[in-house]
Amino acid sequence: MSKEPADQLASAIRNLQSKLDSLQSDARLTRLRDEIEDLTTTVSGLGQRVKQLRARGYVFETALQGTAESLAQQWATLRGEVSARIEKEAAALQWDLRTVEAQVKQVVDRAGDPAAAQSLLTKAQAAVETLEGKVKAVQDSIRGMYDNAQSEVNQFVTHLQRVEWMLAQLAEATFQLLPTEAGIMAVSAKWVKGDKDDPRGVLYLTDQRLLFEQKQEIATKKVLFITTQKQKVQQLLFEVPLGQIEKVVASRKGLLGHEDHIELTLAPEAPIPTAHFHLSGQDCNWWQGLIGRAKAGEFDQDRVVPLDQAAVEKAKAAPDRCPNCRAPITQPVLRGMDSIKCQYCGHVIRL
Repeated sequence: MSKEPADQLASAIRNLQSKLDSLQSDARLTRLRDEIEDLTTTVSGLGQRVKQLRARGYVFETALQGTAESLAQQWATLRGEVSARIEKEAAALQWDLRTVEAQVKQVVDRAGDPAAAQSLLTKAQAAVETLEGKVKAVQDSIRGMYDNAQSEVNQFVTHLQRVEWMLAQLAEATFQLLPTEAGIMAVSAKWVKGDKDDPRGVLYLTDQRLLFEQKQEIATKKVLFITTQKQKVQQLLFEVPLGQIEKVVASRKGLLGHEDHIELTLAPEAPIPTAHFHLSGQDCNWWQGLIGRAKAGEFDQDRVVPLDQAAVEKAKAAPDRCPNCRAPITQPVLRGMDSIKCQYCGHVIRL
């Protein structure tokens, strides 16, 4: 036999041994065991994450703790069934694996006899491929036992992560919420004005306002079109009471429709007539729904901390005319405000 066929045989044997090495781990269902442990760790920590959100000031969604506990209970039951199935299937696969290992060993032992080795190689390759297919079928079958549960957990975790991120951004913000105001959601966004340098930052939705804070690094010096110096810019650029949002339109733009956008039509008394935001990483239709629910006061009905009724009544009792010049007060009075300023004479009205 020429050197080239001999080299091909040696290469085929090395490839076969490499596949066998992978099979030895796969047949023990090691990856599934790791997934089960990771999911167990995630589920067991859900309740504590909800408690931490409450401690950091998230007051909405009274069902969060109950959902965390329900997911933990469901997984505790399902985990036992899945683990038992893994042990059963892994034991059966080990028997098949031993047969394949023996076939591969025969090929290696006969490598010095190319003609005999080639015949054995073909059979061993077929045996390895058959076992690979069987392992994959077993993995898919077992994953099917818990993929719905895992999907529910992943969705819940994604929501918690978004709320956690919002609270972290609020902690770093240059503005402060009103005493009785609470954050609902936040998203990375760009305020689309049609300028070359549209500001990027964070769009916040609270139970009383929609705000946009620019938060980005801007190039302050370039050499041959390469940025050599940057400056962090963080400032509140936009805020509007929910009552001044008349319409929210969600749309998907871009070449493949992967860009999420919302366009706001604001009331005549608002600082600007319209605003357009390009959202990053969150669904525009979901945000349209969030703003609508916030405007309708739905989140106020789902609080773990009741509204401060004194603050509510204080806002309702605000004068509709300036006591100094008798001009009408057109700006909305929000819960938590302790004063308003007449836009005509500048008089500060204590509430």
